[in-house]
Amino acid sequence: MKIGIFGGSFNPPHKMHKNIALNLIENKYLDKVIYVPTGDKYNKDSLIDSIHRYNMIKLMIEEYENLGLSDYELKNTLTYTYQTLDYFKENFPFDEIYFICGSDNLKEIKNWKNYEYILNNFKILVIKRNNDDLDDILNNVNSENIVVANIELDDISSTYIRKNINDKQKILRKIDKSVFEYINKNNLYN
Repeated sequence: MKIGIFGGSFNPPHKMHKNIALNLIENKYLDKVIYVPTGDKYNKDSLIDSIHRYNMIKLMIEEYENLGLSDYELKNTLTYTYQTLDYFKENFPFDEIYFICGSDNLKEIKNWKNYEYILNNFKILVIKRNNDDLDDILNNVNSENIVVANIELDDISSTYIRKNINDKQKILRKIDKSVFEYINKNNLYN
């Protein structure tokens, strides 16, 4: 079984996050995708409490059997990507583990803790973002374990959603209704 670990802040999770996973499965890159939201120790501006981000992902994926969710990084310590990948490798009988990564993040991989270990021990499934020059990025990283997914997606950003959260008509095209209702019920991003 080929599993994709989809890490990120998911602040909030939106339709592109879901569509990436579904497209990767539909196009046979993966059999299942597991979302792993970052914990509260992750240093990022405007990051709401991890339990809210976890709950929103749960709402977004609840009707999909091949989409899962892990609370592994929600503990009270800073967790690095290599530790998360090791956790899944050591605790689950998956044939192959892929880390799902946007090309914007792959550009920065040399700044990640133990990035060479990740590149040598795990496959990275890259999704092209914005106008990134994939050839340039791949030449800079140079690893046999990088797989570029050939899928087309709308580019949606969580930042855009946070800034426009009060415009229901605009936002409901970008996030699931259940996620929008959760945000309003819990007065998030206001």
